[in-house]
Amino acid sequence: MTFDPTTLKFNDAGLLPVIAQDADSLEVLMLAWMNAQSIQRTLDSGNVTYWSRSRQEYWVKGATSGHHQELVDLRYDCDRDCILVLVRQTGPACHTGRRSCFYTTVRDGAQIELSKPMQD
Repeated sequence: MTFDPTTLKFNDAGLLPVIAQDADSLEVLMLAWMNAQSIQRTLDSGNVTYWSRSRQEYWVKGATSGHHQELVDLRYDCDRDCILVLVRQTGPACHTGRRSCFYTTVRDGAQIELSKPMQD
């Protein structure tokens, strides 16, 4: 059966949340958004392509930063309303220069920074 991205369950804005996870370490790198066309572009090119809600345009991860995400696998959940992309990440995934966007934790009521920006 051929996969059709339009069969997924998008929100009212036509978007789905996408979790990017390192294919080897399984570290969660970031959360972003895709529409049906960005899903198809990702599948066609092998380069993860998101939809930028702030800029209202397609965003190929790494196109300007060089911190690419090569698609290894694209999965959707049982409700068909969330995507998981397993990727090979080049450099940091976070715009702050960190490997992961999830670098802050809350422990005993305090915010703790788990990592510093990566050095190029």
